[in-house]
Amino acid sequence: MPHLLTTALFVLAFLILVMAAAWAVQRATRNAGWVDVFWTFGTGAVGAMAAISAGFSTRSILAAALAAIWALRLGGYILLRTQGIPHEDARYARFRSEWGQKFEPRMFGLLMVQAIAAWPLAMAVAFAAWCPFPLGGIRLVLGLAIAVVAVAGETVADQQIHKFRHDPGNKGKVCDVGLWGWSRHPNYFFEFLYWLAYPALALSGLWAWGLLAFIAPALMFLLLTKISGVPMLEREMLISRGDKYRAYQQRVPAFFPRPPRSHAAFSSHFGA
Repeated sequence: MPHLLTTALFVLAFLILVMAAAWAVQRATRNAGWVDVFWTFGTGAVGAMAAISAGFSTRSILAAALAAIWALRLGGYILLRTQGIPHEDARYARFRSEWGQKFEPRMFGLLMVQAIAAWPLAMAVAFAAWCPFPLGGIRLVLGLAIAVVAVAGETVADQQIHKFRHDPGNKGKVCDVGLWGWSRHPNYFFEFLYWLAYPALALSGLWAWGLLAFIAPALMFLLLTKISGVPMLEREMLISRGDKYRAYQQRVPAFFPRPPRSHAAFSSHFGA
């Protein structure tokens, strides 16, 4: 599929340019939180463009719309968060401290890695749009259901943690209310879940190329649970919350949600 190859090269080049721009902005502002804003909007935008490159059809418009909704929702939230805090995100602040004078070149290298990581995500949108089979049936229902549940769940999780953090009475506490009592990182879980929508759409008619769309959720799971998501945030929370967070780790699973255990039941179980 020559046109799909051309689209793939365009997507990669676009993402590299976006993340190069992100590097320039974070350098000028000394706030690397802007990196996440650029990454989200850039991935959503190029994913939508890649979908529309397949032509204007119900399938391509749906795939592009899902990418746009995801980017606007998540990117908008990160944008407001970046503008609303006077200090740099703890993850990047630690990099700045640990890397010292090597921060800028290392950050540029990191952003190029992020551009490459976003490539299969944007291409999953393209595969969903390029599937040659009619759009419909159980895979359409499944894909839409996954996307709606994921975006709604992540929105609720973000709202709950935002409300918790902005309550002065919660200073120094660990958020374990709502979805945060079911998973220590419900926003990350729903982010992973969202990317499963594209394989569902891309595999209509069991299109072989659609199997490549599974790279997106697999990569997102790896990134969130092993590399840049859960491990980094857990380290920061253990530093800032100490034993309170260790107790939270014992009660609540890291990623996949489950019904919360009560404090009393947990204490009884461990003989406290």
